[in-house]
Amino acid sequence: MTGMGQSSQQNRDNPLVKALAQALPKDSRYTAWHLSTTPTPTEALCYPPALNSTTENRPSKPLKTYCEKHFLAVSVVDPARTSDVLVLGLEIYVYTTAFSTAIFVAKADSTGYLFLQSTPPGFSPIRTVTATFLNFLIEHRRRPSKQLIINLFARAQSQYLFPGSVKNDQKHILDDRGLIKWWCRVLNPILEDHVQNDTTRNWDHVHGYLVIPGLDDYETRAFVPRTEHATHNWSLHHPLELISPYTKDTANYGCIPPRCLIPTYPDDPKARFVEELEESTSEKAKLLGGWKTPKTLDQFWEMMAFRQECSSGRMTGFVWLVFEPPAASTSLQKQNTNRAISSSATTTLLTPAASFSDPPNNVESLSMPETSQKTRVAPLETAISSPSRPALLSAKSRQRKRRAKKILKGPIISREPRVKTHRARFPSQIETPYYYWPEAGRGQVVLDDSGYKRAVELLLHLEFKSIEQAIASTSRWTGEVNMGDAWALPVIGEKILAESSSAPLIKTVNNLAGSVQKKRKNEDKASNDIQPTSVQMLGAGLVRKKAKLDNNEGLADVQSANNTNAEPKVNV
Repeated sequence: MTGMGQSSQQNRDNPLVKALAQALPKDSRYTAWHLSTTPTPTEALCYPPALNSTTENRPSKPLKTYCEKHFLAVSVVDPARTSDVLVLGLEIYVYTTAFSTAIFVAKADSTGYLFLQSTPPGFSPIRTVTATFLNFLIEHRRRPSKQLIINLFARAQSQYLFPGSVKNDQKHILDDRGLIKWWCRVLNPILEDHVQNDTTRNWDHVHGYLVIPGLDDYETRAFVPRTEHATHNWSLHHPLELISPYTKDTANYGCIPPRCLIPTYPDDPKARFVEELEESTSEKAKLLGGWKTPKTLDQFWEMMAFRQECSSGRMTGFVWLVFEPPAASTSLQKQNTNRAISSSATTTLLTPAASFSDPPNNVESLSMPETSQKTRVAPLETAISSPSRPALLSAKSRQRKRRAKKILKGPIISREPRVKTHRARFPSQIETPYYYWPEAGRGQVVLDDSGYKRAVELLLHLEFKSIEQAIASTSRWTGEVNMGDAWALPVIGEKILAESSSAPLIKTVNNLAGSVQKKRKNEDKASNDIQPTSVQMLGAGLVRKKAKLDNNEGLADVQSANNTNAEPKVNV
């Protein structure tokens, strides 16, 4: 019992559990499953440009890049079966260099079984968990003097992470327009929270960017949330020049071609287009001026509008959030970045001419020319009498080859198979100029890159068509990822929502200019002329009794009325 109490207390103290509990409704129960990898070296996101300081066009060394992968799954309990069912999956890659930190949202998907958990009307747990997890990574991957970017592309698809979930009738699948708006609504609270409520001044400037190939600014503006500060916080263009480290050093690189400004993330539509352009361009042309057809970034986005993923009725939105560090730390960051880039550049500039231009190391030999003849001739005599150096090296290499050859003899002893139970090799340093890996921001399970790929591949081979299959798949995946050990993070909501929870939580500006219509003058006159009909009451003095007539006169009047066809008279 003591061990269980300590583990439950540790789960409550987990920073991710605290963040989710503060964002979810009070007394709501969820379970988080968080796994991550160690920072591992990976290929650079952008192609390096040619050096401008050399006579010959030579490529510079790519930026040293590390990648850390995170996967967050959220499950709820089925009341009828008392078993966990996965409802949400998020896969996020964190790329770090000496210049910046890029948080890339790779995949996000739901199963459609969230209806098993009762939620207040108007509240979206999936949107809340997504925004909270991104805020969690921003907080624990922030570096004081480094730029931070959140980047994603919104492309509608029936299922990403949970096979068979498209056949679930309860799953709400958004189209392209709805998905782009949904992601903007997820990121907008993060943007406004850091702009307005950043009391610690961790960031000097935070801004959002949205690009939808094939749409102009007027059409793209409809996807931005209609909030009070949306016009100041969002821009309808790309920040690729702003987030590139090469544009900060124009002395060494000059004019940067578009191929060196576009990051190539995995399964990214623009990355596939960049790869096609790279294959169709020679290496010499890349160093001279880049690609032939798109010479600028604006031309690149115009050509993206004709790609299969951005045309024929389909739509893909590219979203960025750029967090700029304070100005005081930016100067220090620029110095460190220039050092890293210059050091990589100098390693590629080692030429034979440099050895001839260096001054001689032995200065004393030049200042002391008076030497005896014996000292001059002795090295020559020893060199003539001794065998040549290549001959010695060849003899040693022959001996090594003879020693290396061994003939295996005897019976072959088979080895018993052993289960691989070792964990990922942790880096020796938590913080380096290229990455920051604090313990608070790690997953409950830390795997190496191969183990992480196996965990994700296992999820992609399960089935979530029915509730029974989803429960079985959830049990298998959560059991095999950590080799049977418990790694669940129970979350109990603590946020007290307002009574009018059905109202939108975002302050919107109601623009009624299009719905208000002015009345015409003729209608105004007609409305003034028309008066409502009412019952008129006559006074007692206006009522007169009918005078009595004789019988003869009455008969005569009746006969005259019958004989004539005249219309009755009207008393005015």
